[in-house]
Amino acid sequence: MPASGSSIPLFHIFLETTVSDKITHTSDAAFSKDVLESETPVLLDFWAEWCGPCKSIAPVLDQLAGEYEGKVKIVKINIDENQATPRQYGIRGIPTLMVFKDGKVAGTQIGAVGKSQLAQLIEKSI
Repeated sequence: MPASGSSIPLFHIFLETTVSDKITHTSDAAFSKDVLESETPVLLDFWAEWCGPCKSIAPVLDQLAGEYEGKVKIVKINIDENQATPRQYGIRGIPTLMVFKDGKVAGTQIGAVGKSQLAQLIEKSI
């Protein structure tokens, strides 16, 4: 717990304890740089804080981020805080995971699935 008078915002403490350092969080503003212009393929997770299935696949994404480090970048975008990108890609349900390669969608998975299915999505898309 920060000392009284500390200026660390609560959300910063929350993010530090719950977000893997191998996963990038993007926004509408940074989407092009983080995803479309990425030199490595990207597995993009469209998610929201209130989404139970999104939370259930988060540990799997952490594992995959470690296993595919250097080969695939795992990126998440919160659809409540960033509404332009999900609209642009026609996102109707979450979690929706898309693999981007060379700035184009190379594969899509809608709904929470297990690690083996996500690994297959990555493998066939890269």
